[in-house]
Amino acid sequence: MSQLDNRKVKKLMSYRWVVWGILALAYIIVFFHRLAVGVVKDDLVNAFGISSTTFANLGSTYFYVYMLMQIPSGMLADSLGARKTVTAGTLVAGIGSIVFGYAPTIGWAFFGRLLVGLGVSVVFISILKIQSEWFMEREFGTMSGITSFVGNMGGILAQTPLAIMVGYLTWRTSFALIGFVSIAIAVLCYMVARNTPEEIGLPSIAEIEGRQVNRSDGKKPQLIKGVIKVMSNPRTWPGFVVFAGFFGAFVSLTGTWGRSYIVDVYGIPKVAAANYMVAAVLGLAIGSIVIGKFSDSIKKRKLPMIIFGAVYVACWWVLVFAGGGKPPVAILMPLLFTLGFTCSVFVLGWGCSKEINPPEIAGISTSVVNIGGFFGAAILPPLLGKVFDKFGGSLPPVELYQKAFMYAFISAIIGFIFTFLVKETNCRNIYKDIGGRG
Repeated sequence: MSQLDNRKVKKLMSYRWVVWGILALAYIIVFFHRLAVGVVKDDLVNAFGISSTTFANLGSTYFYVYMLMQIPSGMLADSLGARKTVTAGTLVAGIGSIVFGYAPTIGWAFFGRLLVGLGVSVVFISILKIQSEWFMEREFGTMSGITSFVGNMGGILAQTPLAIMVGYLTWRTSFALIGFVSIAIAVLCYMVARNTPEEIGLPSIAEIEGRQVNRSDGKKPQLIKGVIKVMSNPRTWPGFVVFAGFFGAFVSLTGTWGRSYIVDVYGIPKVAAANYMVAAVLGLAIGSIVIGKFSDSIKKRKLPMIIFGAVYVACWWVLVFAGGGKPPVAILMPLLFTLGFTCSVFVLGWGCSKEINPPEIAGISTSVVNIGGFFGAAILPPLLGKVFDKFGGSLPPVELYQKAFMYAFISAIIGFIFTFLVKETNCRNIYKDIGGRG
């Protein structure tokens, strides 16, 4: 390789972090909105006079539109490119957050939440697409974990920091402020991010790794055929169900009912109760990096999913059954941290999906699996909400939350069962090796 090429490679290795970093800022906004409504539950109920089920549906609006947008997000990432896709999405999310903050009625609040979900739905798949273009194949699991870690910082901001900010600024001003921050990030994304190294005259990662470059004629992948190919691949679906079962249970706790659980069952003040949810979100953030790196190091995807998935189910068992539905408060913080840490094993499902489908449709293949998590997060919290509405006046708090969280425990078990059906890829694309059949 010439001296000029060496300089270009060095520039690529540094500039890729700039590209990824800008998109990671947008992903922090994604996670903030994902978990924020749980912190302002009482404010929303008081402002709009809504029931537990309506509150849960308001939170789930984000997840419904997010879920429905995952395949379109993959198609946009593979065709329009990550730069324009994330710019437009983050702009829409910013507008939605402002609408939500100043909503005069519950209908406007639903509309704002819908815009937020629509906007942020395109960010993560675009980041995965960027990773496939700017980072080595062997780095994918690690980078997915780092991305999840950074995103979870937004989830942490949506706990105690948000509770404090709401206390000072009101919930309306807080959501409007985050909307304006989102718009600023959208502008930065358009100015700084690039879809591929070639767009700024740098060699591709495929060239550096000595792989075949699939851009010879400059054509975009055939998107509809790509969707059909991914969805007809039976090996795509176990990761989908794992993500649905694990993440649906996690969001039901951290994004909807967790803080209320700590307040109602343990009598802990609201701001302090948010710290317990921070433990779970921090566990998810740290676990995403550790488990992603561990998977890449041992060159296995399936084995870590089974091991950590088993611990995740055990954590839910303790939360639901220990102490008759009220585990000792002394173990609650480490229990929630471990629950979040082991839940993060779902990040390996994105790598699996990318590695058992054609590499040129990485955006579509990861988006299909990504639907799973938001399917679970959309349907499970309202199911728990119905339990609260039906039994809220007749059961004491411990029994009420135990009955509701039983559904989350079952969801985690279903996800764990499907870890055994995941196809082992040994952390490389095996689509051609398995004859394109999965």
